[in-house]
Amino acid sequence: MEEIDDDIIEITEEVSTEYEITSILKKHPHDTLIFTNVKDSEMNIISGICNTRDKIAKSIGTSVDKITENIINATNNPTSIENIKNFDEVYPNNEYADLSKLPILKHYPKDKGKYITAGIVIAKDPDTGLTNASIHRMLVHSDDELGIRIVPRHLYTYYKRAEELNQELEVAIAIGLSPSTLLASTTSISISENELEVANTFKDGDLTLVKCETVDIEAPECEILLEGKILPNKRKSEGPFVDLTDTYDKIRDEPVISLTRMHYKDNPYYHAILPAGNEHKLLQGLPQEPRIYNSVKNTLPTVQNVVLTEGGCCWLHAVVSIKKQTEGDAKNVMMAALSAHPSLKHCVIVDEDINIFDPVDVEYAVATRVKGDDDIFIIPKARGSSLDPVAEIDGTTTKVGVDATKSFHNIDDYERVSFTLDD
Repeated sequence: MEEIDDDIIEITEEVSTEYEITSILKKHPHDTLIFTNVKDSEMNIISGICNTRDKIAKSIGTSVDKITENIINATNNPTSIENIKNFDEVYPNNEYADLSKLPILKHYPKDKGKYITAGIVIAKDPDTGLTNASIHRMLVHSDDELGIRIVPRHLYTYYKRAEELNQELEVAIAIGLSPSTLLASTTSISISENELEVANTFKDGDLTLVKCETVDIEAPECEILLEGKILPNKRKSEGPFVDLTDTYDKIRDEPVISLTRMHYKDNPYYHAILPAGNEHKLLQGLPQEPRIYNSVKNTLPTVQNVVLTEGGCCWLHAVVSIKKQTEGDAKNVMMAALSAHPSLKHCVIVDEDINIFDPVDVEYAVATRVKGDDDIFIIPKARGSSLDPVAEIDGTTTKVGVDATKSFHNIDDYERVSFTLDD
């Protein structure tokens, strides 16, 4: 596993993959944990490598307040990959796929089964050969078969095209990657672009790909690499599974992956992401922040930053910092943000003196700069997130925007006296 500089808590007592590790992870929401004595497995488990913004910032060589800027730069400037190795140059262990050898967790009693939660799926467009890398939850059906939840984005497009052609879609599943590669796999880029080239920009051109054995795919070097094919016209029940909101997602019929080969390093680290934990929230939500930022910037060039808050599951709540130029700017920004990320439910707009990464500071802005009848906007019957438990059966919900910016009409009344004191 790529070296992680943050302090790591090592759990040496024997632990079970069924519920027990989940219980321990929940007690350490911001720590990186490794489990070196996993019952019925010779592999280690690692979790929490991306569960704080500080860790993610460090992985891409920046500070927390510059993460959005760095993601935008990397997605706008992907780097072609030159380091490519054959699978047997990287992995001393190469064998038929057998999921029983992996310490895959069953997280909660009502889960359908054991789930791979940190697997990056790499596939190629059946028509163009372009590569996509994206993270998906995968349910263990048997020792060589997985169910995969696919939402209508790039991998879904590839899969449906392969199905139209009555072809299997070849895939590789990479487990045990660096935080920067995980982050790149979750970015929102065009279907004609390659997330692995975004990862290569994060890594300053040092990303290494591995040629697979039974599928025509080059996957990022990782701890554990699985090969297989998504089968056409085959579905199996998938779910329940705990999603971002710490509630169970719906049961659906989802595609099936038939696995062929498995490769892994000596003494490998299996990465497990805790469902609804901070690592899950940040990896799914944080890459949407540049999308909101870019949309808002078209509305107001002086936007400062955007955050999808952990308290809002990094999905339903946003805070946007602006340098206000005229009255009404906040309202326009609010509408742009809600449109840019359709799952967004509540959006707060603040001035540049508010630290959007500090919930107390944001609450201060709401407390001192909001007049409810003027500054709170309610939009009923808007399309929202399928993860929102209060959304209607048709997916609609009520969205709320809060203008927590200072009014120019009495600007002096908002002076924060403590800010005027010398250090």
